Amino acid sequence: MNIISLFSGAGGLDLGFEKAGFNTIWANEYDKDIWETFEKNFSYTKLDRRSIVNIPSSEIPDAIGLIGGPPCQSWSEAGKSRGIDDHRGQLFFEFIRVLRDKKPLFFLAENVSGMLASRHNEALENIKNHFRQSGYKLSFKLLNAHDYSVAQDRKRLFFVGFREDLNISFEFPTPIKTKKYLKDVILDLKESALPAINKTYTNIDDCTVFNHEYMTGDFSSMYMSRNRVRAWDEPSFTIQAGGRHAPLHPQAPKMQKVGEDKQAFIGGYEYLYRRLSVRECARIQSFPDTHRFYYQNLTAGYKMVGNAVPPNLAYHLAKSILNQLNINHIL
Repeated sequence: MNIISLFSGAGGLDLGFEKAGFNTIWANEYDKDIWETFEKNFSYTKLDRRSIVNIPSSEIPDAIGLIGGPPCQSWSEAGKSRGIDDHRGQLFFEFIRVLRDKKPLFFLAENVSGMLASRHNEALENIKNHFRQSGYKLSFKLLNAHDYSVAQDRKRLFFVGFREDLNISFEFPTPIKTKKYLKDVILDLKESALPAINKTYTNIDDCTVFNHEYMTGDFSSMYMSRNRVRAWDEPSFTIQAGGRHAPLHPQAPKMQKVGEDKQAFIGGYEYLYRRLSVRECARIQSFPDTHRFYYQNLTAGYKMVGNAVPPNLAYHLAKSILNQLNINHIL
C-alpha cells in the first residue's frame, strides 16, 4: 500500500502510516537540516530534496495515498498570521496541485489550529473548496493529540478526503479512553539528560540515550510571562518548534505568579528548572527512541521534533483510513 509524502519533515506522519501498514515510497522535503534525519530513518524511501514548486507531478510516482503537512508558520497563532497571503501558506496549493494530478484514493493534510481564526475564514473556505473541486469528498476536524495516545495537549487541523468515485465519507477515529501523561513517557529519563555545549551545540556523543540533551541559556520575558511547568500526572504543553520555548521539566515546582504577565521560579529550587531535552520532546511527541534526530545545533533538533505530527496520532488516522477502504472493499 504505497503512499507519497509532501513536506515530510522528520517523518512523524510517515511513521504512523507505516505502523498502520502503509509504505512511503517517495517523499519531499526542502529543509536541508532535516535531510539526514529523514534519510537515515527511512532508508527505503526516495527523498526528493527540491522545492515542491520545482517538481513536476510527472516526476512523482503513482500511489494510493498522499499525505503531508504544508508549512504552518504563516497560519500560526504565535506568528504573524498572514495565512494565505504568505508564500508558505500558498504551498497548500502545491499539495492540491499534486493531488489533482496524481488522483490517489485518499489524502490527508495537517495544519495548525490558527487556521480557524476568523480572519482566515475566507482563505480556509477557499482551501476546502479546492479540495472538493479536485474530486474528493472532504472531512475536516480539529483534533487534540492527547486523545490519541500522545502525552501532550496539541490541537491540530486535519483535512482528509477520499476520491469521490469511491463514495466514502471519512470518519475520524474515536478518542482513546486511556490517556498518556508525562510520567508515562519520560520518567525514566529524569536523571540522564545533558546540557548543550555553549547553550545550543550538541553533546550527543556523550548521551546515554540518543538526543537526550537540552538547550541552556536565559529565559525571555515572554517565556516568563506564564507557567511553563506541567506536573508528572499531566499532559505536556504543546511541543513547539523553537528550543527556547520548550516546556520545563516536570521535576520542578510550577512557577509562581509575581505580577501581571510575570511568573518566577520558586526560590531554592532554581536548579530544577531546565528545558525538556530533544529526546524528551520526541518521547512526548510519541517518537520511539529508535527514531534518531541528526543535527549539529540543538535548535535544528527541537525544530524537527516540534514541527512533526505525533506518530501515534498519525497511526490512528491511518488505521481509520485503512479500515474504511477495507470495509468498502477498495483494497
